[in-house]
Amino acid sequence: MARDYYGILGVSKDASDAEIKKAYRKLARKYHPDVNDTDEAAEKFREISVAQEVLTDPEKRRIVDMGGDPMEQGGGGAPGGFGGSGGFGDIFEAFFGGGGGAPRGPRSRVQPGNDALLRTRITLEEAFKGVRKDIRVDTAVLCDHCHGTGSESKTKPHTCENCQGSGEIQEVQRSFLGNVMTSRPCHVCQGFGEVIDDPCSRCDGEGRVRKNRDLTVAVPAGIDTGMRIRMADQGEVGHGGGPAGDLYVEINVDRHPVFQREGDDLHLTVRVPAVDAALGTNFAVTTLGGETLTLEVPEGTQPGAQITLDGKGMPRLRSDASGRLTAHVDVVVPTDLDQRTRELLEEIRNVRDESASVHDEDAHGRDGGFFSKFRGRFRR
Repeated sequence: MARDYYGILGVSKDASDAEIKKAYRKLARKYHPDVNDTDEAAEKFREISVAQEVLTDPEKRRIVDMGGDPMEQGGGGAPGGFGGSGGFGDIFEAFFGGGGGAPRGPRSRVQPGNDALLRTRITLEEAFKGVRKDIRVDTAVLCDHCHGTGSESKTKPHTCENCQGSGEIQEVQRSFLGNVMTSRPCHVCQGFGEVIDDPCSRCDGEGRVRKNRDLTVAVPAGIDTGMRIRMADQGEVGHGGGPAGDLYVEINVDRHPVFQREGDDLHLTVRVPAVDAALGTNFAVTTLGGETLTLEVPEGTQPGAQITLDGKGMPRLRSDASGRLTAHVDVVVPTDLDQRTRELLEEIRNVRDESASVHDEDAHGRDGGFFSKFRGRFRR
C-alpha cells in the first residue's frame, strides 16, 4: 500500500509547496536529532524528510496523486513495469509529457526560498568563551514596495489567457510513431498560469529583492572549525514572497600563538632551563578565559614530560564539562657558556661521575628508549 505522504506532514492534498515546506520545518524542529535523540524521533525525522522530498518534486507528487508510491519499486505500482524506470513508461512519458498528455497544472508563484551559507572567522579566545558575532549577509528579502505580491498596485494576478490557467501549452507534433501530444511551459506566464498586469517597479514581479542585511549570530562556547550554526528563516526569501530558507554560518577558528587545540583539549609548550628541570620549579599560565594557573615542574623533570590539568581545556558543546590542558616540557640546554658557568658545570660533572652511554634495554628495562618504541609501532 502506498504511503500517505500528505498525512505524514499533516497537510491537505491541495497544499502548496510553501505550505508543505512550512509543515516540514515545524515537524523537523520537533524531531531533529539535535533536539530529540530518541530512536523514535530519528525514524520520524527520516519519514518526514522523505515525505517533504516527494511532495516538493512535481513528478513524484504526480505519482502519489495517481495512487502510487514513487519511493517503492515500480514507481506508480502499475503492472508490467509501466511505472518503472527504463520501461515503456519512460517512452510514454517522453512522447506524451507524463500521464498520457494530462496537464500537470501551473507552478505556484509562491516558492520556498533557498538556504544560504556564510563563513566567518573567530579567535580561539572567542571560541573558548562564546561570542555574539555581527555578520552581513547579501540575500533575497521581501520586496518592501509590493510586500511580496509582485504587483505595483498590489492587485491579484489574472488567469493567463494563452494557457487558460494551466501553465502549459499542448501541441500535436508529427513523429515516426505518428501524431504525438507534447507539453511545454507557457511562454506568457512562465508556467504560473496567471499574469501580473503591472509588475512591481522594484522587484520586476518577483516579490523579492537583493539586499544586505546585518545580523548577529550567537556563537556557543566550545565551537570548532568547520561547525555550522543554523539560523532558522534567515536565508533567502522565495519567489513570490515565499517563506525564507535557513542561514548556516560556518565557523573558522584562527590559530593561537600559545595554545594548540586538539578536540576539546588544549596544548602548550613550556621551555624550562636544564637547571630548573633538575631542581624543580613552577610557572604561571594565563588561560584563554583569563584565569592564572600555577603549574609545577617536579624535580628531575625530563625532556618531553607532560603536565596535565583536567577541566582546564576547551568547553564541550552542550555540556558543563571541559577538556584537558597539557603543558609539554621542553628542557633548554644552555649555550654560549661564560667561564664561571663552565667551571660550575665541570664541578657538577665531576661530582656526578656520569658520562654518555649507549642505551641498553636489558640493563635499563624494556619499557623505554626511542628505538624500542619505534620498533613497537611496527609490531602492532
